[in-house]
Amino acid sequence: MSEITLDAYKAMAGQEVGVSRWFEIGQDRIDKFADVTEDHQFIHVDPERAKATPFGGTVAHGFLTLSLLAPMMFDGQPRIAGTQMAVNYGFDRVRMMSPVRAGSRVRGRFVLTEVVDRGPGEILIKSQVTVEIEGAEKPALIAESLGLTRFA
Repeated sequence: MSEITLDAYKAMAGQEVGVSRWFEIGQDRIDKFADVTEDHQFIHVDPERAKATPFGGTVAHGFLTLSLLAPMMFDGQPRIAGTQMAVNYGFDRVRMMSPVRAGSRVRGRFVLTEVVDRGPGEILIKSQVTVEIEGAEKPALIAESLGLTRFA
């Protein structure tokens, strides 16, 4: 994605500012996430047992989907000229709306809601993020994301 000025970015408030590439949620990714987080609930890691659930197979951890917001944000949002550092500041709200089945693909869609000046060389960026599941009507999750950006 190309670089834009801070003023141009602020002028985009209320608009969609980007969409990330698709991320595949394969069983291998789910298994690795289970190992790292020590969450080995069968609906995530046991395809045979998970077939008998309403999901019909394994599903990604909600926190796995949430964790993908970091690369989705980097991939799908404009770069602001002069940025020295940008960090995740958290979320005001997160709702996991629909399970992500193993083998699905997801992507992030970003609407800039507000840019708040926090003092010299620092802004707080508020965005509405929707994680879409390819081919599904309902999103995987919706979040109000917060990011701090510092300028040189």
